[in-house]
Amino acid sequence: MKTSEQILPFIPQRPPFVMIDEIVSADDAVSRTTFTIREGHLFVEGGFFGEPGLVENMAQTAAAGTGYKAQQEGQPAPVGFIGALKNLHIAQLPKVGDTLTTEVAFKMQVMNAHIVQATVKVNGSEIANCELKIFLQDN
Repeated sequence: MKTSEQILPFIPQRPPFVMIDEIVSADDAVSRTTFTIREGHLFVEGGFFGEPGLVENMAQTAAAGTGYKAQQEGQPAPVGFIGALKNLHIAQLPKVGDTLTTEVAFKMQVMNAHIVQATVKVNGSEIANCELKIFLQDN
């Protein structure tokens, strides 16, 4: 769908803090992205992509879906902030060269707070998941 530089209008982050390479799909219910971990990345240490990077990848996947939807409606991409992280489970850290496939499913919205369930997979195996509460700024 959208790759590398094409995704920048949908998220507030800029390199080197971008942790998605491609928006695979995005609709009202689910957003899917991919991200290949590269040597020298901000969150790579000892050949592994750390916990903060996984959480940020999940949040950016949510942002990409929200930004894509906003653009389809002729609106600018909103800026969001992680307000809470619930039930974070990391089964294993991905390594340099792995490609993350991240899915964020919309659960509910209360005012400007969006609750989503995020899952990260490598080669089809789930390696991390959590629930995120993301607050969107009014444009």
